[in-house]
Amino acid sequence: MASGPPSLPLLLLTCLLHCWQGGRGQSSYTIDAVDLTVLPSGAVQSGTPVSVRCRVRVSHDNIPHLQHAFQLRLDDVPVHSSTTEEDAIVYQLPRARAADSGSYECRVTVGERSKASSSRRLDVAGLQTPILYLNNTSPYQSEEFTATCSAPGEKGALIFRFYQTSATGGPKKIKQPAPTGTSSETTLVLGSVGDSVLHCDYEVHLVSGARRSNRSNEIAVIVKELYISPIMNVLPSPDVFEGDVMEVVCKVVNPLKNIEVFLTRDRRVLKMAPVSLSHRFIAREGDSGKLVCKAEWGNVQKEAHKMVTVKELFSRPQLSVRPAELFSGDRFRLTCSVSIYASERIANESLRFSIYKDGAKLADADAYTAVAEPPGDGNYTCTAQATSPTYHVVEKQSQALVVKAKVPVSKPALSVVGGTLVLGKRFQLLCRSDDGTLPIAYTLNGPGRPAQTVVVSEPGEPAIFNSSAIHKTSDLNDFLCHARNGANRPPASVTGQQMQRLAVVEPVSKPVLTVVPGAGDVSEGQDVTLSCSVQRGTLPISFTWFHAETEGPLFHRASQKREESYSISSVRGEQGGGYYCVSDNQAEDSKRSVRVLIAVKMAGWKKGLIGVIVFCILLILALILILALKRRLLQFKRRRTGELSVKSASTKAERLSLTQAEVNEAANVTPGMIGKSVWSEHPSGSESEDQNSVTAPEKPPEPQRAEAQTRQAEPNRAPEKRGTETASSEVRSSMQGVPEQADARFVASQQGSVEYAQLNHDPDPHSVTPGNHGDHSVQDDFIDEIEVDSVHVHTADHGK
Repeated sequence: MASGPPSLPLLLLTCLLHCWQGGRGQSSYTIDAVDLTVLPSGAVQSGTPVSVRCRVRVSHDNIPHLQHAFQLRLDDVPVHSSTTEEDAIVYQLPRARAADSGSYECRVTVGERSKASSSRRLDVAGLQTPILYLNNTSPYQSEEFTATCSAPGEKGALIFRFYQTSATGGPKKIKQPAPTGTSSETTLVLGSVGDSVLHCDYEVHLVSGARRSNRSNEIAVIVKELYISPIMNVLPSPDVFEGDVMEVVCKVVNPLKNIEVFLTRDRRVLKMAPVSLSHRFIAREGDSGKLVCKAEWGNVQKEAHKMVTVKELFSRPQLSVRPAELFSGDRFRLTCSVSIYASERIANESLRFSIYKDGAKLADADAYTAVAEPPGDGNYTCTAQATSPTYHVVEKQSQALVVKAKVPVSKPALSVVGGTLVLGKRFQLLCRSDDGTLPIAYTLNGPGRPAQTVVVSEPGEPAIFNSSAIHKTSDLNDFLCHARNGANRPPASVTGQQMQRLAVVEPVSKPVLTVVPGAGDVSEGQDVTLSCSVQRGTLPISFTWFHAETEGPLFHRASQKREESYSISSVRGEQGGGYYCVSDNQAEDSKRSVRVLIAVKMAGWKKGLIGVIVFCILLILALILILALKRRLLQFKRRRTGELSVKSASTKAERLSLTQAEVNEAANVTPGMIGKSVWSEHPSGSESEDQNSVTAPEKPPEPQRAEAQTRQAEPNRAPEKRGTETASSEVRSSMQGVPEQADARFVASQQGSVEYAQLNHDPDPHSVTPGNHGDHSVQDDFIDEIEVDSVHVHTADHGK
């Protein structure tokens, strides 16, 4: 009871340990090392005992009954395997041989782990001397005997060789069988008569190289000659006639036990017997040739031969038929004939003939006549018989003659291959007869074409002729086809008239494209019709319209007429350009029309609108031009007026200036009148025209006004002579040819303007009041020019 409680924790601990080991799935182990030992090591002599020991060291967690799989390898070839719980094995070689030489290695496998040892080398020196044995040391020439060469103490597949040493030469290898182990038994045959010596040796192939043994024991052999050559006689003679009796005797003079004699001809045995034989037969046509007598003892053979010639009494009969070309319903005659070669032995009257059909005799005669009918078709033969002087019957048979009545060829039919003829294109014609024995020769004649011939030899083979194009249906009548299957029979013929019901397709002619309205009278918004028509062509005809500037066809239509149309509603400008049409039919020879260029004109209302726009633009341009010209003209007038004012102060002052009294008189004029005459009205139309016609180079107006003011401010100052003379010269140079009257009026108007300015106390006639700023016009500029010139004139008068 006291020991119960302590055992419970121990039991639980054991269960937990067992469960933990079970959870791990497998035990732990590792292969530490594999050791290999070869004793004695290195090189040893053949026959020395050798032990090969392999040991493994494994670390594990107390695994019970641990299995070790050992495998010993010699040059990577397994030589020993063992599985044991022991950690070492020993492989014993009681008598080491050359085949045991090489590199040894040990591989140990434990569970899923494997490890190999280091390799150890073993060299076994020396080979066992082989032993030769013969079952017969006195064989006959070419007689077989058995030889055995062995090395029982060796290992592996040994290669044995047998040698013969004759009295006149050295060793000669006569045989080398395939390796079979440590012994080799073979059959030898010696063909030379006399004494010789036989021996053998062997060779073993190792990884390190081949090793050859010493020579075996030598055995003397005496080869005896075999006297079994046969003797052969042919009676009565090797040259005989058909029907003669011949006898051949073949025998061995000094027979041995178990000897056999054979008589053969063309490798066919005629007779066989022991020791000797006699063969008697009647000579026939095919018996000529070489007869061979052969004596055989074991595998030794001796032979003799004779040439035998059998001459024919008469030839082999020949069966012929007339006529050679036989048609159904024709009468024919069969004749059997021979040629006699030995007239001294037989007579022509002694020959007897028979005629057979399919093996059945028809007549005992050399001729037979019948009517060719299908039941009479078959193989015919004939035989000829004669009796030789030895009263033996000689019979010969002819070769078989096949008699088959031919069926006459029927009237041929002529047709077009494909069933449709396209005019203008090459085509093929088929000529065919429903009946007739093959071969049949078909000949086609055509208009302007050489004759063509096709021979049909196989059933179902067509006779097809290639023909050039025709352009009229009536040309078919000129074709003629002949069918013939017999050289002596008239041909069956047919013409091309039967092909009038043939489907003939005429290609379309070149189409014509018509535009309505005309190509040059098309305006935007109009409807245009494109009509495509052809003159010739088999219906139906397909028409296709194209626009050169557009990819793909515009419209396609198949019609039963030779003209079709395509309409364009409300044509637009971008639809102009080149148009053409293409026509085609079953002939598949499409034709294209000439391209028609359609120019789409602009609509009338667009033309009017453009005209109005152009007129308005031109009008605006004209107004702009007029205003520009007018302004240019006024500027020119200002410059011209300034030049005339300078001229008024020149040496012609007596004609252009005003008197003091006139000036005073002008000063008394009311400003209103002066303003009216200067600002409002021109003196006359002629003066305005004169003013408009005056031109002068442009001068700045401001300096002139400044000069006028200066001169008014200093009235007592004498004018500069240089300025006056210069101005006068310039005026004279520029005013030549101007009417004097116009100059006077112009100067008067200038003086009036100056007086008006002085009366109104206006120092600067060009100044503009604020209220009149916006009303400054071309006329004001013109008046300013006049005022400046007036100031110059007045100053000039004061100077004078």
